[in-house]
Amino acid sequence: MSPETLDQLEATMAARFPELPREKLADALIVRVQPERLVETMTRLRDDPELDFKMMIDLAGVHYPEREQPLEVVYQLLSVYKNHRLRVKVAIGEGVAVPSVIPVWSCADWYEREAYDLLGILFSGHPDLRRILNDYDFDGHPLRKDFPVTGRYEVRYDETLGRIVREPVALERANREPYRHTL
Repeated sequence: MSPETLDQLEATMAARFPELPREKLADALIVRVQPERLVETMTRLRDDPELDFKMMIDLAGVHYPEREQPLEVVYQLLSVYKNHRLRVKVAIGEGVAVPSVIPVWSCADWYEREAYDLLGILFSGHPDLRRILNDYDFDGHPLRKDFPVTGRYEVRYDETLGRIVREPVALERANREPYRHTL
């Protein structure tokens, strides 16, 4: 996005949403929204002819364990006709649900399920919030920064038992005690 387009978008956002904190980067404008105002704000961003954000390009979850509100949902919006891009961020605490934006953009369905599965972010009002990439009995959320890199379990086929077995990970590391995950 050109600097002029970015300046114009920032001015429009300041006029339409003076209450939203804004952050201007070299190539993007970021606004922060409270979870309780998310659906209303997204609807206004989509329906306002001056903004015209008809497309939600992406939704991603981020985990910042050191923050007071460790989870963040980031929405990437696009206005094709205005050639504007906007990043909307919602910070939440552990176990706090973000309202689903499926009523605004139906494409959010799988993105929200992915954020739930991989990071444990809850979405209130989602019609089918269940795992999408991991097994239903998978323990934890693998994209969290505190999730062990090796995982917690090893799944393998045991020929003596003639079935698949699930065992805690036991890695031998040179010059160290073996790592054994315990629940």
